Amino acid sequence: MNPLPYLRLLLPCLLAVPAAPSRAAPAPDLAALAEGPPLRVEQLAQAAPAADRNVLALAARAMACALQRREPGLDPRRLGVIDYSRPSTEPRLWVFDLDRQTLLFEEWVAHGRNSGDNLTRSFSNREGSYMSSLGAFVAQETYSGGNGYSLRLRGLEPGFNDRARERAIVIHGAPYVNPVAARVQGRLGRSLGCPAVRPAVARPLIDSLRGGTLVFAYYPDPEWLRHSQLLEGHCGQLAAR
Repeated sequence: MNPLPYLRLLLPCLLAVPAAPSRAAPAPDLAALAEGPPLRVEQLAQAAPAADRNVLALAARAMACALQRREPGLDPRRLGVIDYSRPSTEPRLWVFDLDRQTLLFEEWVAHGRNSGDNLTRSFSNREGSYMSSLGAFVAQETYSGGNGYSLRLRGLEPGFNDRARERAIVIHGAPYVNPVAARVQGRLGRSLGCPAVRPAVARPLIDSLRGGTLVFAYYPDPEWLRHSQLLEGHCGQLAAR
């Protein structure tokens, strides 16, 4: 598949990214990072008005960078976005068809049990942390395991999510992702770090992502926003060449 048509649409996102701040700099401002997105982001925002437009812009920038780096196995036709800055009692996972500029799913998604209660607070790339990970992933192959039909994720961000496969961070269905129960207990049930979804939508949602979709997991974490190779200026100097 030729990624160039998608890269041309997303490239303004990449070119407008400011240079990465130094470690001594204050935390980057989300609105400033997402300044100047192309029409594609406007269309995504129209398709998913409940999503944060600035988060969508960052996701588009990460995808533009991954396409420019010719990330292996990346399919540019779809995009998944998780906004962990939202409470678990709200839908915070969106899947877009980029060919048609339409929204395929708007769903609840669980976070890791050690990442927080209703609100996430902590993230990790470490085995046994039972925390969620931030950054961009490529959705890879499906399999049937202890949680049923599941989707493996390959993390693209060194130090933040590149141990996802060895940690078995996958998308799967789970009965504890129950919005009705969440209204009673004040939060969704939590995973061991996986972005788990409702069992009723797990199979079609996984099938919409498998085979190369970029899944972008956001939280306003200063360390990640400063040092993500997919968000910093010049696309991390094309570190994946």
